[in-house]
Amino acid sequence: MKIVRAAGAGFLFGFLDFVWIKYVPWPLGDLGNSMAIWAVAAFLLTFRTRWGVAGAVVMLVVAVPSYYLAAALIQQDDWSNMWAPYALLWMGFGVVSGIVFGVAGGLARREGWRRIVALSLPGGVLVAEAVLLAAREHGETGVVAVRLVLAVLLTLAVAPTWRLRAAAALCLVPVGAVGYGLFAATGFA
Repeated sequence: MKIVRAAGAGFLFGFLDFVWIKYVPWPLGDLGNSMAIWAVAAFLLTFRTRWGVAGAVVMLVVAVPSYYLAAALIQQDDWSNMWAPYALLWMGFGVVSGIVFGVAGGLARREGWRRIVALSLPGGVLVAEAVLLAAREHGETGVVAVRLVLAVLLTLAVAPTWRLRAAAALCLVPVGAVGYGLFAATGFA
C-alpha cells in the first residue's frame, strides 16, 4: 500500500512540477528545473511519511513520465517524451537519488552524528546546485539566491531542535561541497 501511495505522490509531484515551471514566475519558477528539489522531495517523503527507500525511488521514477505527461497535455509536447531515452536516464537518476536521499530521510530520524549529516543533506544539495548554477558562464543571481535561502530555511524546518538546526546548518557548506563534487563527477558541472 505504501508503494501505491508513493506512486500517487510521484504522479502528483511530476505533474505539479511541470505546472510550477510553466506558470510560476522566474526565479521561483526555476525551482521546477531543479535536480535538488527532486532529491529534497525524496528526502521529505521518507523523513515525514516513513515510506522507506523504495517509496522514495518509486516516487521519483513515476514523477518523470508524469512530468512529460503534463507537458503533453498542457503545451502539446510529444507524448513519446514519456518513454524517450532521456526520460529513462532521468528515471535512472531517480533511482540513485531516491536511494541516497531516502536513506538520509530515514537516518534523519535516528540519533547520532549521522542524523546531523542527514538533516543537512536537503539543504546541502541545494547549496551544491546553487554553486553549480553560479559557476556556469551565465549564472543567474536570482536562481542562486533562491536556492541558498531555501537551503537555510529547509535546514531550519527539518531539524526538530535548535541544537540540531545549528549542527545541520554548520554542515551545509561541507555537504554542499561534496554534492558539487558529485555533480561535477557526473558531468553536470
